[in-house]
Amino acid sequence: MDRARRAEAASAAASALGSLERGIEILLCLAAGMRPMNLTQVHRSTGFSKTTTHRLLGTLQRRGLVTRTGGDYTVGGRLADLVAPRGWVVQGRRLPGSRRAVLPHLLQLYEATRQTVNLAVADGFEVAYVERLYGHNRVRSPSDGVDRAPLHCTATGKVLLAYDAGLRAAFLASPALRRMTGRTVTAPAALERELAAIRVEGVAYAREEFAEGVCCAAAPVFGPDGGACMAVAVAAPVGAAALPRLSGAVRRTAHQITGALLL
Repeated sequence: MDRARRAEAASAAASALGSLERGIEILLCLAAGMRPMNLTQVHRSTGFSKTTTHRLLGTLQRRGLVTRTGGDYTVGGRLADLVAPRGWVVQGRRLPGSRRAVLPHLLQLYEATRQTVNLAVADGFEVAYVERLYGHNRVRSPSDGVDRAPLHCTATGKVLLAYDAGLRAAFLASPALRRMTGRTVTAPAALERELAAIRVEGVAYAREEFAEGVCCAAAPVFGPDGGACMAVAVAAPVGAAALPRLSGAVRRTAHQITGALLL
């Protein structure tokens, strides 16, 4: 019996090691792909069976190492945090040196507005704040401490939805939009109209839609491939600063950051 148990334990250990190696191979595949990949693409790239690939992607997603948007997978979440000091992971790929290039512009935006400055990327159906600058009078928000928020009721989230057709389609096909305050837009048709206006104007607003007493303006940052990869925003207490003035400063900063990422 002892021999049988040892053999069974050795078999289980070998199986676990095999799964670990295959999981690492999937992560390397997603990172090397430089863009989101669906199940079939990962399955073909790794050579693993589709069943195994699906199972391991699900495990990696639950552990926060892979993000799924619709039917596409990217590296993200915890894995993105590990490489953030050298550059952020955006849409499944790392932008080397991006933090060093971007921070001066964020600091300049803070000096110009004296309000909370946020830089966000999409992570599933949420925005993940990868940088936040603020002073002693920081505006309070439900995202404090978690650095995450829903897409549909934040200015940064609306920008990312507006400029990413795949993310927008997947999000609008998801269950009903959650109401955060009395001003949250929860009708898909109304949200789509607002997103269309954002693409025309180049700026998004959130007026007490995520948190009472907080307004925000955001603009898109475009990456080397021409797609909107991040959103920069300023959040302020209602009445503390006029949104049109904030939007002008945010637009200028987003344009400067876009230029910095292209260098």
